[in-house]
Amino acid sequence: MKLTQQKRLTLNDIAKLAGVSKTTASIILNNKEEDFRIKAETSRKVREVAEQYGYRANVYAKALQAQRTNVIGLVIPDLTNYGFAQTAKTLEKLCRENGLHLLIACSDDNPTQEKNAIESLLNRQVDLLITAPTHQDPDYYQAILKHTPVLQLDRYIPDLAIPSITSQDTESIAELVENIVRAYALNSFYYLGGQLSLSPSQNRLKGFQIGLEQAHLKAESGWILHKDYQPESGYQMLAEVVEKLGHLPDAIFTASYTLLEGVLRYLTEHKLMSKLVTKELHLATFDDHHLLDALPFHIHSIKQDHETIAQQTFRLINEILQHQTTQSVKIECEIIWRR
Repeated sequence: MKLTQQKRLTLNDIAKLAGVSKTTASIILNNKEEDFRIKAETSRKVREVAEQYGYRANVYAKALQAQRTNVIGLVIPDLTNYGFAQTAKTLEKLCRENGLHLLIACSDDNPTQEKNAIESLLNRQVDLLITAPTHQDPDYYQAILKHTPVLQLDRYIPDLAIPSITSQDTESIAELVENIVRAYALNSFYYLGGQLSLSPSQNRLKGFQIGLEQAHLKAESGWILHKDYQPESGYQMLAEVVEKLGHLPDAIFTASYTLLEGVLRYLTEHKLMSKLVTKELHLATFDDHHLLDALPFHIHSIKQDHETIAQQTFRLINEILQHQTTQSVKIECEIIWRR
């Protein structure tokens, strides 16, 4: 038997089936019957008809009338990234508890996919767009700003007047790197990073270089490698280092927890994990995860405050929706020194 899709009923259809005017049906279904002294029997009848036929209000029509959809769009690079996932989870809860709906999309750290995700969210008439930019084209975001406000999360485009929420990564990385060099008297320290065009990549590399300078360890050619923030890139970069040196370096700093995943997989597959236990290799990373506390060796880390990042993002959302002046925010990081 072929199933046929039923026509979605309109407010006018519900009114006719309930034997009331369209205005009366609208008042009841918007929970304002007491304000207009509509009889309880009439309200009950309209609601029963609406429930029977699965009526849903046209959110776009309501949005057009109210000039608000109460929908916020969020585009993040990777849904499996622990940091972005933590921020998104808290932000979604804050939005939900305050009458807003957060729609989350993924860019896969690809500029084309980010633009596709943004266009999809804009088609849903979001009141505000939050994105972690995957490219540095200010004209693209300027065009969006003509009709929809934008917030930048974790990343920002220099010289573009869009408020951002970022972490103070440079200072914390510099301090951690200096301490590691001094504590272990290192002779070599390798940096594995993501796309250098992105603002976090530039800031984290700057922190690493400052840390080496403060510890009086002169960086040599080849110590700094860049690909993207996928685990496979961490694996590949470490493979390149080992192939070039013929052995592991003294220490490695990964610019994200995802890159650390790739490094650990390489060490596991090549039976080199014991080097961490014997402290022949020292690891440090930007981003933190509670699993690092359960390992039989020490991986020092920079922990972002994702709870505060989400709270500050929500504060800026409200300021923008209320047409208030907003300022960019930097959130302090915590150094996790595992001894």
